[in-house]
Amino acid sequence: MNLASFRPIWPALTLLASGALLAGAHAFETFGGLTPCLLCLKQREFHWGVVGVSVAALIIVRFWPALSRWAVVAIGLALLGAGAMALYHVAVEQHLLVAQCDVGAIDPGSLSFENLGEDIHPPNCDEIAWQMFGISMAGYNAIISLLLALATFAVALARGERK
Repeated sequence: MNLASFRPIWPALTLLASGALLAGAHAFETFGGLTPCLLCLKQREFHWGVVGVSVAALIIVRFWPALSRWAVVAIGLALLGAGAMALYHVAVEQHLLVAQCDVGAIDPGSLSFENLGEDIHPPNCDEIAWQMFGISMAGYNAIISLLLALATFAVALARGERK
């Protein structure tokens, strides 16, 4: 089976992959009690972008199949951006770069008139909230996003019948 034969369904696969990454991030927040920092939220924005580009690519592949290669390239660029943002967050976590993350994510439900005078401490971007095998969530996001970007470019550049 040629990689080019995946081109018609590739936007659906990337839509599912980014959707799964977003669902995982929201699950860690909702069920795991991990409040995302500002860079965590920025990573989510990139995956919402991948979702949007994948939906647009599904439409393009359906109605203008001659443009399917370019639609898949656009998905690859969005995934590359997601991977780059995640790598930046990893560099901040490892104290290789300094990020201005004074304003982080605050759960609006935690704000009330009773705690109006209390200090609010959003999570710091340079602190690892969760890790497995020495890799943080941002690290896993970087690995998955960059591997998906490479696979996406391979599918886009594969020679074969255009569908």
